Amino acid sequence: MTQAGLPITGICSFGKYPICQDLENLQADIAVLGVPYDVGVGFLSGTRLGPRRIREASTQYGRGETGFYDPERDEVYLAAPDRIVDCGDAYLVQGDIEQSFAHVEQYVRRIAATGAIPAVMGGDHSISIPVARGLDRFTDLTVVQFDAHLDWTDTRDGQRYGNGSPMRRMSEMPHIGEMIQIGLRGMGSSRKEDFEDARAYGSKLVPCSEVKRQGVDAVLERIPEGRQLYVTIDIDALDISIAPGTGSPMPGGLDYDQITALLAGVAARGDVVAFDLVEVAPQYDPAGITPRIASLVMLNFMAQILKHRRARKVA
Repeated sequence: MTQAGLPITGICSFGKYPICQDLENLQADIAVLGVPYDVGVGFLSGTRLGPRRIREASTQYGRGETGFYDPERDEVYLAAPDRIVDCGDAYLVQGDIEQSFAHVEQYVRRIAATGAIPAVMGGDHSISIPVARGLDRFTDLTVVQFDAHLDWTDTRDGQRYGNGSPMRRMSEMPHIGEMIQIGLRGMGSSRKEDFEDARAYGSKLVPCSEVKRQGVDAVLERIPEGRQLYVTIDIDALDISIAPGTGSPMPGGLDYDQITALLAGVAARGDVVAFDLVEVAPQYDPAGITPRIASLVMLNFMAQILKHRRARKVA
C-alpha cells in the first residue's frame, strides 16, 4: 500500500526525507544528525528534546524527495536529484561528556568524509565543540555564528565544555580560522575580558543592533567570499517573541526574514561544509513555535546551500 505522505503519517524523519543509519553506505548531499544532549547547560535544561520536536515540526513543511515550492522566489527546492537523508541521532551516554562528545565527533567526521554536509540539530551549544572537531578534514575553516551570546567563556569552576564555551574551544582548534559572530546582545556568561579575547583572536563581532541599523547586505560584506564555512545557529539569535523555546531567550533579536536573508547570503558568499542549529528547548514553548521556526530555518538554509553549490559548479 502506498504511503499517503501526509505530515501525520509514517515514521517521523526530518522533512520526510529518507532515513539512513548506515553511515558506511551514506550517499547524500546533506545528512541530518540529531544530538539530543543538554549536559552543557548551566541554567534551563531541556535541549535534549530539541531534535525530536524539530523533526516533528518539519514534517508539516518538508515534502521529502518532491521538495517544496517557494512562491516568493518561484523556485522548487530540495527535490531530487538533491539527496537529503536523516541519519537519526548520535549515540550518547547521558552524563558522560567525554564519551558523548567522542561519538558526535565520529558521526560528523564520517558524514563529512563521504562528501555530505552534516546538518546537526542540537542539543545545547556545547555540542558544536565535537561537531567542529569532526570537521578536521578541512583547513582554515571560517566559522559564522548566529547567537545572542559570545560563547567565549573559558571555564566555570573547571568546566570547559559548557554551552557558553564553544567559540572559545573552537578558537583552540588548528583547523578553525576566522570567526564572524552575528546577533550579539544582552547579558550572557562571557565577561568583558572574553570579548577582548575574541577581538584579539580576530573575530568580527556584529551586535544585533548593527544588523538592524545597517541592514543585511552590509553585514554580509563582512563575511569573506570563496571560503569554506561552518555555520552555527543558536536559536536565541532570534527574538524571544518568535523563539521563546530556549534556555536563554533574549529580547531585541533577529526576526525570521532577517535570519533567512542572512543565511541565504552566507550560502552565496562561501561553501558551507557543515552547519548546526542548537538550543531549542521545546518545553518552554507550549505552542510549538520555536521548533517550527527551527525546522523552517534549516529547510531554507539547506535549499540555499545546494542552490549556490550548483551555481558554482556550473560557473
